[in-house]
Amino acid sequence: MRHDPGGLLFIALGLALVAAGFVWRGRVLRPLSVKRAQAAVIRERSRNLLRSADMAIAEARRRAARGEPAIVTVNDVTRVACQHYGLYVEREEAAAALRQRYEAADCRVDCMTDAFN
Repeated sequence: MRHDPGGLLFIALGLALVAAGFVWRGRVLRPLSVKRAQAAVIRERSRNLLRSADMAIAEARRRAARGEPAIVTVNDVTRVACQHYGLYVEREEAAAALRQRYEAADCRVDCMTDAFN
């Protein structure tokens, strides 16, 4: 019984790659320090809060009748953040996110908000 050396080399290389993948699996996703983990949580929370503000603006625009301005409140943002992401945010934090997204989405044209009070 004679074995092909190229085939055996190919199988050995494949097994080595599988073993390396098994050993290094998930290392990229795991932070190396507590500080980096906390920074990642803060970034994700901030990103989800901004998304909540975007979703609240979009929802208000859908609710508004034709020709009427959309009314977006800070409470809308806190409600969306809680429902979609499980975030419990302070009113000031939600207002800051709403102001930021309000300006970015050029909402002065067709929206009204209480975030600036």
